[in-house]
Amino acid sequence: AWADAQMPVLRRVGERFAKARALDGLTVACCLHVTAETASLVQALRAGGAEVALCAANPLSTQDEVAAALDAEDGVEVHAARGADLRAYTEGIAAVAARTPALALDDGADLIARLHDDGATEGLIGATEETTTGLVRLRSLDGAGGLRCPVIAVNEALAERAFNDRHGTGQSTLDGILRATNALLAGCTLVVIGYGWTGRGIAERARGAGASVVVCEVDPVRALEARMQGYEVMTSLAAAEQGDVFVTVTGSRAVLGRAHFERMKDGAILANAGHFDVEIDLEALRAAADGPGREVRPLVEQFEVGGRRLHLLAQGRVVNLAAAEGHPAAVMDLSFALHALVVEALAREPGALAPGVHAVPAGIDREVARLKLEALGVEIDVPTAEQESYRVSWGTAS
Repeated sequence: AWADAQMPVLRRVGERFAKARALDGLTVACCLHVTAETASLVQALRAGGAEVALCAANPLSTQDEVAAALDAEDGVEVHAARGADLRAYTEGIAAVAARTPALALDDGADLIARLHDDGATEGLIGATEETTTGLVRLRSLDGAGGLRCPVIAVNEALAERAFNDRHGTGQSTLDGILRATNALLAGCTLVVIGYGWTGRGIAERARGAGASVVVCEVDPVRALEARMQGYEVMTSLAAAEQGDVFVTVTGSRAVLGRAHFERMKDGAILANAGHFDVEIDLEALRAAADGPGREVRPLVEQFEVGGRRLHLLAQGRVVNLAAAEGHPAAVMDLSFALHALVVEALAREPGALAPGVHAVPAGIDREVARLKLEALGVEIDVPTAEQESYRVSWGTAS
């Protein structure tokens, strides 16, 4: 109820779904973080007539009380438990895939990949994907000719990028670091590795908390943008010697490795805000350590490297969900409204899109933003007919 009260756009969508019933008789499979916000999305889908099966996108983000309530009170098939091991995690995905869904909502592409591996895509109308990492995997599959359904890249909608990645992950990543460590950001040097939409949000909020921010990038345009925003920009090896807190958010792997660990200060904090736990090279960290790591606080593992103490947060998993609660509900309001409206559009026109990765329709993107502005009590101008005509016409400037 607390989350739902902060999700007015999704609530409006759910009310419309209850009248239109566009999802009647369809099984919708979801591989998402099992949180209160996700429960609101599930309820909106069920209001549209869908049968919903849900598994976890990350075992450390599951809120067990939410999973139990969805099962007991809403009749949703849920396969998720906080802290589940890899076997239980994959079994949950397999169980949801076995429902042979008509539609799938994914966060990391594990469910879509499983549906393809199991040959369960024949009745799959389409799917949505929430993360950059998942889209990289799906575009790779598509490039190899193996993607057998249309997938809508919700992560790349303009409303999603600006709101979810920048504001949601920006705030919740620092929230996770602070909950786990109780560290003071003011006066420290925080290194952001990766300056995409999410990296920008983390850097902004860290600077607002009083930290000196260093940015590491491989893309020259993004690196230049960071420099023009007033951040120090340098290589990750140079930053390794200066940083007090390191946050990886690249979608790549091993961006912090042994060479970095051997240069870091005593007390350095290592956090990952990317989807998978591969951005910090955990094998290299353990190999560089003088002995086994030890838990010094919940979700904080300390390794001694050359007599210096390095602190790994949340086993290298996505820190904003493993050590905190993920995005605020007001942020997930837009993300999940996008998913819901895209799923409805796919259900209304099955077969309209060829297999491949597709953009969110511009109309849906604008509608979600419009509904959010309306919920915030914000009014904006509307162009006149003359202005609209001028915008698309070929003629002189006079």
